Amino acid sequence: MKFSMRILAASALMACAMGASAQKGETVKIAWIDPLSGLMGPVGNNQVKSFQFFAEKFNASNPAGVKFEVVPFDNKLSPAESLNALKAAMDQGVRYITQGNGSSVAAALIDAIDKHNARNPGKEVIYLNHSAVDPDFTNSKCNYWHFRFDADTSMKLEALTSYMKDQADVKKVYLLNQNYSHGHQVAKFAKEIMARKRPDVQFVGEDLHPLAQVRDFAPYVAKIKASGADTVITGNWGSDLALLVKAANEGGYTGKFYTYYTGVTGTPTALGQGGAGRVYQVAYNHYNMGGQMGQWAEEFNKKFKDDFYTGSVIHIFNALGEAMAKAKSTDPVKVAAALEGLKFKSFNGDVEMRKTDHQLQQPLYLSVWQKTDAKNPYSVEGTGMTLAPVRTFESYVSSTPTSCQMKRPG
Repeated sequence: MKFSMRILAASALMACAMGASAQKGETVKIAWIDPLSGLMGPVGNNQVKSFQFFAEKFNASNPAGVKFEVVPFDNKLSPAESLNALKAAMDQGVRYITQGNGSSVAAALIDAIDKHNARNPGKEVIYLNHSAVDPDFTNSKCNYWHFRFDADTSMKLEALTSYMKDQADVKKVYLLNQNYSHGHQVAKFAKEIMARKRPDVQFVGEDLHPLAQVRDFAPYVAKIKASGADTVITGNWGSDLALLVKAANEGGYTGKFYTYYTGVTGTPTALGQGGAGRVYQVAYNHYNMGGQMGQWAEEFNKKFKDDFYTGSVIHIFNALGEAMAKAKSTDPVKVAAALEGLKFKSFNGDVEMRKTDHQLQQPLYLSVWQKTDAKNPYSVEGTGMTLAPVRTFESYVSSTPTSCQMKRPG
């Protein structure tokens, strides 16, 4: 009997030891679902290269000892195409999904993944949101299987308005945004937060335009000029921002732009030498961070002849490595539990995946478009221009409250 008990004890210890290293050497597939074609294709192509580049970096070293493999799917910026891609990925056994371009797509994925996980215990999937910033996803529509690594719109506008409130030249603001949930939220929070911080500021115009369909923004620029606006706030991204600033340059608009995505593919080239000192970006990174981030950016540029800007990719690989090591598993159920409340160091300092709503808490930066100089040497898209940091907002400044009532499985 004693001998049998020793055997059982030894077996249990061996099982624990095996469990502790079960993830070592495993390949973790991540389905990337975003546009590779159409007007937003250039953004998607940059980002899929970013995921593949950093998969290689983190494969060389991560605390879980796993190997990441990125499996791309072109969703053509369509929720329906995205759901088809999700099904194809899950049919291939992929249990980690990432997406970020378009909150309308994100909403569809959140709902589909929640239903799949409820109906298929043992085959759960985690959604790693790299860029879809609709605040509802971590408030009224929060979901246990969704984790956001970008800062949401309310966080970005909390930081942005903390700077704008002290700018005496900001008196008349025009809101121009894409006509879907993200654009609606930018307009909503801009008005609400600015009213609290600078009630004297007038909103002299507001427009919503179709997502990724407008090729000539001259009529919108004419309306902005006619309104007398000295400032434009826009959450536009990709071609919708690049073509907007191009039209503003050509139309002679001299006001300021406060944006989320000036550094994203196409917009720097559209700005060119114009807009110096007038175009601002609020984000969780910028092009002149230096250190390891600067080295990676230079290496990425040399390899792809392109600029790296989606820093949430680094957050995702950092978090997965830490969570899988903590969970001693690559099982999404155990990894999701380990991600909740996870604190880790990333390129922009100490960050935390807030347990309440699965919104990453992190520092944000305001940067301005200007010529490169000794302190800010990174030339974006070969323009001789860059985004130079103006102000850093620590996590406690940009953090916003959540109404999330998280429903956890089991």
